[in-house]
Amino acid sequence: MTHTRRAAIVQALAIALGLFATAGSAVAQAQPVRIAYQTVVEPAKVAQADGLYEKATGQAIEWRKFESGAEVITAVASGDIQIGYVGSSPLAAAASRELPIETILVAAEIGSAEALVVRNGSGITKPADLVGKKVAVPFVSTTHYSLLAALKHWGIDAKKVNVINLRPTEITAAWQRGDIDAAYVWDPALGKIKESGKLLTSSADVATWGAPTFDAWIVRRDFAQKNPAFVAQFVRITGEAYAAYRKDAKAFVANQANVDKIVKLTGATAADVPELLAGSKFPTLAEQASPALLGGSPGGTVKALTDTAKFLKEQGKVDKVLADYGSYVSVKHVQAAAKASGQAVATAR
Repeated sequence: MTHTRRAAIVQALAIALGLFATAGSAVAQAQPVRIAYQTVVEPAKVAQADGLYEKATGQAIEWRKFESGAEVITAVASGDIQIGYVGSSPLAAAASRELPIETILVAAEIGSAEALVVRNGSGITKPADLVGKKVAVPFVSTTHYSLLAALKHWGIDAKKVNVINLRPTEITAAWQRGDIDAAYVWDPALGKIKESGKLLTSSADVATWGAPTFDAWIVRRDFAQKNPAFVAQFVRITGEAYAAYRKDAKAFVANQANVDKIVKLTGATAADVPELLAGSKFPTLAEQASPALLGGSPGGTVKALTDTAKFLKEQGKVDKVLADYGSYVSVKHVQAAAKASGQAVATAR
């Protein structure tokens, strides 16, 4: 074989390998990012329905609906989900298990959007009447945490209440059959059980008793390290949706298209959407970066996770409390998102 022919073959192989590598890269980029969402009523559902996340990232996204934070944590831990929506209680439990995750955004500071409702005819008129009754709640959720905190506040031994682990859809079905006496849950189940029950307390009350709850977006650390731009754009779009609502809540809910998109993704009743949105606070990017939430050392979110973990340990729901939850909270994605949207936020931490 001549030198010229050998060089030509080598060059052809190099081109072929280069094309193969390029094709492999294209296949990898074409794989959708899997994101777990829940049926919580919040402004960013509009951005999700409009496909704004896909437009901002240039990446295909597979949105998967989950019924509870515990289920989301399991999927994220297995690697099946890269980004997920969870409550503060399952987040604290996951961090206590030292799962490879980090909080990238506080999605909502929960108030009246989660509540304990007692069924008409159950015989429950005051907290003490819960003793011996069947109370349903999704275990290791924010409502489970709030229920336990409420019982402690009222001086009721949780062991004397028949607390049952049911998912939201199961709560609705059990309620309609008359199988349970009360339930602590969020919408759309909350709206359905309110139709034949009365409010006993809400997470807004429980927060004043020293046990606030919040929802958050989390990400697998390995995914965040490899795809920082995607995470920053995800946070930016979410933050901008919150800012739009916060700027003029009345105009936001007066836009029927916004309400319809939220209803489609959550199953909530359209008439309830304004009240449900008002039942939580959706922090802006500037608020996210402040010491009250993701910023600071330790910031408010780290402190909240620590306090939640301590309570869960006291209740026997986790085996240990970590000395520091700081590595499970990151402000850098909010800072990058703010920069991308031209906002100035705190950079300390």
